[in-house]
Amino acid sequence: MARIEAILFDKDGTLFDFAGTWRSVTVQIIEALAPEQAAASEMARLGGFDLESGNYFPGSLIAAGAADDLGELWSPFRPDLGAEGIAAEVERMSLEAAAEPSLLAPAVPDLAALLRALSGRGLELGVATNDSVAGAERQLDAAGVRSAFRFIAGYDSVKRPKPAPDMVLAFSAARGIAPAAVAMVGDSTHDLEAARAAGVGLAVGVLTGPAGEQDLAPHADHVLPTIGGLPALLDRLPAA
Repeated sequence: MARIEAILFDKDGTLFDFAGTWRSVTVQIIEALAPEQAAASEMARLGGFDLESGNYFPGSLIAAGAADDLGELWSPFRPDLGAEGIAAEVERMSLEAAAEPSLLAPAVPDLAALLRALSGRGLELGVATNDSVAGAERQLDAAGVRSAFRFIAGYDSVKRPKPAPDMVLAFSAARGIAPAAVAMVGDSTHDLEAARAAGVGLAVGVLTGPAGEQDLAPHADHVLPTIGGLPALLDRLPAA
């Protein structure tokens, strides 16, 4: 295995606990877009979310997909808006939420300290999210960690979002680091499939999103409770 020189993080469910950050926003988005309550429940179910319990299901499109995906999924419920109009509303409401620090639930108690520790090892850090670039930047700014990342990619900055490898390969090319020297960290199979397709050296799943260990383990080299376990994992890796 090549020496790991860089870490590419998914954002929501990885740097931030997904349900803790987005549960209330998900409810607001669905209720704002649904024409009536029965439709709201069905829209939530199709997106992989239980409106009553507030739980996300493994494989949730709301958690792992992009605004365009939700636009297509929910377009039959709002033909007046269409897929593009729905996606625009999802993006608008998500952007508003991303800039609000009180809504954010970092995956570890001191996210900034962890990122500084990883950078202190000489690792390049990046973010690859199926959110928009603007949404990612606002959220990272609100959490006070934007400066830790020299690369941020969203669904709107590549031809194909995750699970395609485009973001991972773009990170590799931008930072001049071979994919085999990159570790990809994410909470969904979308993240891990993108990692495998790009040929990364290390694919790490974390349990701060909707997926359980049984969902991630078949696609990952390691599964950790949170990104807080990364330093110890890196210490255990064999020397290149």
